[in-house]
Amino acid sequence: MAVETTDQIFMRAALQQAQNAQLVGEVPVGAIVVRDGRIIGTGFNQPIGSHDPTSHAEITALRQAAQGTGNYRLPDCDLYVTLEPCAMCVGAMLHARLRRVVFGAFDRKTGAGGSVLNLFAEGALNHHTEAIGGVMAAESVQLLRGFFEERRAKRAQALERRAAGVPVSRNHPDLSATIVTDIDMAEWNAAKQ
Repeated sequence: MAVETTDQIFMRAALQQAQNAQLVGEVPVGAIVVRDGRIIGTGFNQPIGSHDPTSHAEITALRQAAQGTGNYRLPDCDLYVTLEPCAMCVGAMLHARLRRVVFGAFDRKTGAGGSVLNLFAEGALNHHTEAIGGVMAAESVQLLRGFFEERRAKRAQALERRAAGVPVSRNHPDLSATIVTDIDMAEWNAAKQ
């Protein structure tokens, strides 16, 4: 059995946060902020339940870390997140002056850490945070894929009930416009229909 690296150990903690998001019906993305080998901030996606478009896992973890340290600058900290950050989150990370960002799955739809664009490498910006992608990507993708497969199955059941004239409960919001990760685009497009 291979020994886990420090990045894998902390990514596993971010994956646990992602599972928290899934438990409350949110897209399973989790993040943690680490300073000196200790977790000082945690977060998981909550934009649907909180009715707040900024409630991404990364933003929540950054807020908690900044509050705990009493400073919005976190230059000696690393952030671990299960999915490549979006432009909003990368902007917050750069403003926080993070030392490093480590992410799992690549987001080929909205990723701002190298997939769609790479704000971390933008030379015109006054701060540059090191970004490392693909750490435990398979585990991150598996969690996301399972979440969307379950959503598709529930949507299909609802459609069958509706076609049969049975009233359908909408306990969960429509997630057809959410993130796309390494999941096959054909699979994604089929899920939206």
